[in-house]
Parts: sequence; C-alpha cells; structure tokens
Amino acid sequence: MCVSTGRPQAGSFEDLAVPLFDQLYNFAQWLTRDRTEAEDLVQETYTKALRGFGSFQPGTNFRAWMYRILRNTFLTSRTGLRAATVPLEPDNEPDPGLADLETPESIFLERSNQELLRSAIEDLPVPFREVLLLCEVEEMSYQEISETLTIPIGTVMSRLARARAALRKSLRGKVARV
Repeated sequence: MCVSTGRPQAGSFEDLAVPLFDQLYNFAQWLTRDRTEAEDLVQETYTKALRGFGSFQPGTNFRAWMYRILRNTFLTSRTGLRAATVPLEPDNEPDPGLADLETPESIFLERSNQELLRSAIEDLPVPFREVLLLCEVEEMSYQEISETLTIPIGTVMSRLARARAALRKSLRGKVARV
C-alpha cells in the first residue's frame, strides 16, 4: 500500500540525506541488480545531491528529490535512457493462497516463493519495476512517485497496474515451470 510522507523538509544536507541511505541503496540494488553497481550509483547520487543541494527548494519533498537524482543517474549512466515496452494482457484471475503452517516444508515453500517473486520483479522492465518498488517497498504515495519520476499521477497508476499484472502473469508462468 502506498502511503504519504510528503512533509515539508528543512535542515542540513546531512540531516536530510543520511536517513535515506539504506532506502536509496535498496532501490539502487533493485535497479542495477548488482551490489557493486548499486554502491557506485548511491555514491554518485549523494555526490550529485550534495553539489546541487543549493538548488533544493526547502519545503518540498527531499526524499522524492533524492530518488529522482538516483533514478536519473541510473538511467543516464547505466542504461542510456533505454526503456523497454512490454505488451500486457489484462489478468482477472484471483491470486492463489497458501496455508500458514510452520513446518519445514512450509518454510521451504515460503523461501521458494520469495525467490520466485524476486526473480519476477527483476524481470520487469525498468519503468514498471521502479514504480512497483517505490510504491510497495519504499511505500511512497502516488504523488511522491510522480514527483520522483517526473511523470503524471495517472501514468504512475497505469504503470503500477501494468506492473502488478505482469508480475502476476510472470509468477504464474514461473510456478507452472516448477
């Protein structure tokens, strides 16, 4: 569920930026799929943000500003603004559920499911993956995601719906192969 944390921000760069480090690194790992690249991406993000901190408008969303710098740095330095388009079909089937039993078998199944989910998320095209992760993992509101990615809220909602549909379809395909 997306939540709103769009409070006005004021303070020094260190006061605002340091608490975001783990979140930014987590997002960078999802984007790059590589620990070393994620570390470099976060370092470059902080360097750019520190240099540009004078242009940051107090009272606006610092978190979204940092994520936008990270994303733009990722797109320009790693992918050269490459964006893949994936045709998606609507999916109206209900999600399958598993019983909540604490047995070795259930623990194994849960871990297997987590790995399947991680793999399916990594397979999503970057525009879908980033919207899904910002909403579901980073718990950003649609407005924050819109500000971070500099896209309209309607596009956020559309990409999120398509990302979830693609994720469901991918998981069904992965589960069928297992």
